[in-house]
Amino acid sequence: MQANQPTTNLAQPSGGGMEMEPRATRPQAVAVSILSLLVLAVGVVVALLGASPGDRARIIDVTLIAWFALTAPSAANVAWDAFTRTPQPVVMKWGWLLMTLYVGPIGAALYILSCEEPAPGDHEAFIRPLWKQGLGSTIHCVAGDATGIIAAAVVTTRLGLPMWFDVIVEYVAGFAFGLLIFQALFMKGMFGGSYAEALRRSFFPEWLSMNGVMAGMVAIMVPLMALDPSPKEATSIHFWGVMALAVLAGLIVAYPFNVWLVHAGFKHGMSTDRPGVPIGGGTESQGERGGEAVDAGK
Repeated sequence: MQANQPTTNLAQPSGGGMEMEPRATRPQAVAVSILSLLVLAVGVVVALLGASPGDRARIIDVTLIAWFALTAPSAANVAWDAFTRTPQPVVMKWGWLLMTLYVGPIGAALYILSCEEPAPGDHEAFIRPLWKQGLGSTIHCVAGDATGIIAAAVVTTRLGLPMWFDVIVEYVAGFAFGLLIFQALFMKGMFGGSYAEALRRSFFPEWLSMNGVMAGMVAIMVPLMALDPSPKEATSIHFWGVMALAVLAGLIVAYPFNVWLVHAGFKHGMSTDRPGVPIGGGTESQGERGGEAVDAGK
């Protein structure tokens, strides 16, 4: 969704009251409106789940079909902006795209509100607030971890392994993919091109964040799959519905950990990547302060 100029006044006081001048762009106002409608839709769906078992099953199916129908244009919009317009590191382009594929329009709304450049040259200032820095860090983490977890779940559910073993395999796969690929491999440039140094510096923050991701995801996956056997098949739309809900829960639980990690200097936050200009953001990078803090604590 292309950025526009700030929206016009929503209210013009007739007396001596304070004037309000909204600073949000139209895409940002649309993003918040979408989030509001989604919250309303969740309330309606939850209320309808009190219907008979047959009606409840149809409501869930219709909801999932509608959700994935919205996911396609959401992902397309994020991909277009991330890869053609907003100046950000490649790993974040893929991170946002993966997260939008997992959590649909919620991912697209969060992208618009925290990362999409509102006007040419404004990205550095726009992403500076800590809540956006923390969200960028969380997206980076969850995109890698959730990909590993979901890939492992596809395999373990097909093999019919016990649930406790599934959880162990998914944790190991998520942590390994997040650490070895999304953190160390993509971020080695921050550490002089050394993969080993990137791996060492990334281990603690990735482990801390991964625990939050897994806590949120397992709290959704295990109960829902125990109640209904259909999500245990990767060919079922219910499986992907459970995964979408689980990734969203993992994002929520991991977010406060990532805000702290960015604030404490253990992780990078959101950053800007313009041709010919050093990558920068609103906070110190993991290599600038966080790695030194870990080393000092040895």
